Amino acid sequence: MRKSLDRKLAAIRAGKYTPTDFIIADAKDGDMAFGCATPGKGPDGKMKPLRAYRDDMMKVTKSGLVDIMLMSLSSAEVMQSEGLFHKSDVTPAVRLNDTTDIWHVRGGSYPKHQMKNFRSARLDRVKPVAPLGLYSVTFYNDLERDHQTLEEFVKFRNEASAEGVNYFLEVFNPQIPVETNGDFATYNNDMIVRCLAGVSRHERPAFLKAVYNGPAATEEIAGYDPENLIFGILGGGAGTTRDCLELIRQAEKYGARVALFGRKIYYSEDSVLMVKAMRRVLEEGITSEEGVKAFHGDLQTAGISPMRSLEDDLVISESILKPNV
Repeated sequence: MRKSLDRKLAAIRAGKYTPTDFIIADAKDGDMAFGCATPGKGPDGKMKPLRAYRDDMMKVTKSGLVDIMLMSLSSAEVMQSEGLFHKSDVTPAVRLNDTTDIWHVRGGSYPKHQMKNFRSARLDRVKPVAPLGLYSVTFYNDLERDHQTLEEFVKFRNEASAEGVNYFLEVFNPQIPVETNGDFATYNNDMIVRCLAGVSRHERPAFLKAVYNGPAATEEIAGYDPENLIFGILGGGAGTTRDCLELIRQAEKYGARVALFGRKIYYSEDSVLMVKAMRRVLEEGITSEEGVKAFHGDLQTAGISPMRSLEDDLVISESILKPNV
């Protein structure tokens, strides 16, 4: 069956985008970043088993509200063996590299340093379980580090082409201070476009995802080559429900056509209801404030106790979003 992702990408590339074509990906690859802490704590205060995390993958996939389910290769193999995607409209995807800036293990200090390139997943093992993968890079305005990153990107593209693995490109903001001769967001936009300009359409990413660096930066890169360089955003930390809904509202307004959220979905009261709230804001054109109120109504109907009062959940805690509300 033709997946929803394929239909939506075709509509975007043809210049026929409507809000119903917005692509939502659920990032359930946290085990490649957080280790045992990935599933979160249960009522007993102990970390839940990985099966709880995988059960949420199944729940969200079966809802049909997302277009992509991003996983570690080991989780993708389990989900394939359980037939999750056999008759699903959702595209399974695998994280193809796990650079050191996502090593967020308890007691670790890796994100305090420039990332080092690293790949756990073998592409020949990926192809049988997922038609799509995620490859990530981070730019530091450091000649040696950025040169090495791009050399590794070339090697990856060569292997991906040989194996027939399609991918999308993730560009992180550095987690350490980076000195640029001007605004970091414009530097990052230029580096993204520059690193793909010499790449053939046969090995270009299906789309991009990066940090939301505000309206101007998003509008600039999203409008640069919208049919060939489809821009999306990543979610970051969990935050409030208002943070999640306002982020996706602003990103779509300024040209993003994809959102890949992990903690904002999984650490909500209910993953399916959160994605439903995201769809409601996008497709019904309501405000993020209205979306939060509707989400709390859904929780009440489902008999789920909210983690925050409505008043607290209406707060925008992410500074990048505040000036634009």
